[in-house]
Amino acid sequence: MNRIENKNKEYFSDKFQRTALQVQEAQAKLITNAAPLTAEEVPLNQSYGRYLAQAVYAPHPFPAFNRSSMDGYAVIAEDTEAAGNGHVVWLEVAEVIPCGAVASRDITPGTAARIMTGAQVPAGADTVIKLEATESRVDSGITYVGIYTPQKAGEHITPIGLELEAGAMVLPEGKLIGTGDIAALAALGVANVPVRRIPKVAIIATGTELLEVDEPLAPGKIRNSNSPMLEALVREAGGEPVMLGAIVDDLDLARSKVQMALENYDLVITTGGVSVGDYDIMGDLIREQSGEMLFNKVTMRPGSVTTSAIRGGTILLALSGNPGACFVGFQLFARPVIGLMQGAAQPYLPEWTALLGAEYKRANSYTRFVRARLEIREGTVYAFPAAVDESSVMVTIKDSDCLIVIPPDSGQLSYGDKVTVLKLPGEIRG
Repeated sequence: MNRIENKNKEYFSDKFQRTALQVQEAQAKLITNAAPLTAEEVPLNQSYGRYLAQAVYAPHPFPAFNRSSMDGYAVIAEDTEAAGNGHVVWLEVAEVIPCGAVASRDITPGTAARIMTGAQVPAGADTVIKLEATESRVDSGITYVGIYTPQKAGEHITPIGLELEAGAMVLPEGKLIGTGDIAALAALGVANVPVRRIPKVAIIATGTELLEVDEPLAPGKIRNSNSPMLEALVREAGGEPVMLGAIVDDLDLARSKVQMALENYDLVITTGGVSVGDYDIMGDLIREQSGEMLFNKVTMRPGSVTTSAIRGGTILLALSGNPGACFVGFQLFARPVIGLMQGAAQPYLPEWTALLGAEYKRANSYTRFVRARLEIREGTVYAFPAAVDESSVMVTIKDSDCLIVIPPDSGQLSYGDKVTVLKLPGEIRG
């Protein structure tokens, strides 16, 4: 788990009577309420990117039979002991075994079987000699194979159960199903895969200043970039986003829409309206509602005003309206919740150690999560902080593939200093 250490003291706000929790404390409160959703079965070809609801065990060994790994001849190794030093051992070719066929007879001393790659090795044979190391002749209508060197038992045979024994665990519960997992499930005949239900995540933006993406700019207005970003982030985390649009700073309207979302969806995420301004309605809304307040301030930058509560058993997560803070808040809190609802074994962003690619001078009283770009140089991972990392800045999100964790009161950091980074999903682009 990525529970970032933070030694800050508690801070308070008169308006919301806010007590700031450390990041790991806020995450812990969410974990308690992010229960896995019900299980369902889906066809194998629809299971990619889903989380296993239960462990999968091998119903049979794999391979299920002794398998030839070469085109050649299945023989008894002892029959080849006299080969070498100019002496050729000739064995009668009893039959030809193509891939997918089964031999009609056992291999007995003095006989061999022509066999193809992947075919089942016939009983009696204990080794396969590759085709290039033999020659053949026909005498009186009978085919013989000539062998020039003695063979060891077990050569070029993949034994039964080499990869998996019957009953062995193939995939654990909570595994995110990838391409290799699909191959394993198919090979073992798992046609229907037990997975967790995909959480439906409602997304609501607040702010009278917001325009839709297709609307022309107007004085004092900005386009709603957070909602499309959150929609993509929810999909990336494995959830199903439900876009409920943007609402003006009207408490009654917000109350109605949020309540509807809480009653119909597995998780509700809002963006905007959680600061201390006169028109920040989400803070007022969460305070007035009955239910459990999980937290309403976190010792982090950006996004210290991130707020969460439980209403009717559903998690309400209110993120900052500032794009940078909204993005970071999602990664630290919404992503693990969506993962845990699907039973993810590893719901948090992975922690790496990297070297700082440029000095970082900014003072921090809270833990700061700095958008950054990773680059590999001569086998070493470097993290380059974004030049502009203000909470309100949106553009640097697109250039970031990690978050550098800057502890509070860490002072100036220099090029080459070791830092902890949270790796964002996707490939390193640097």
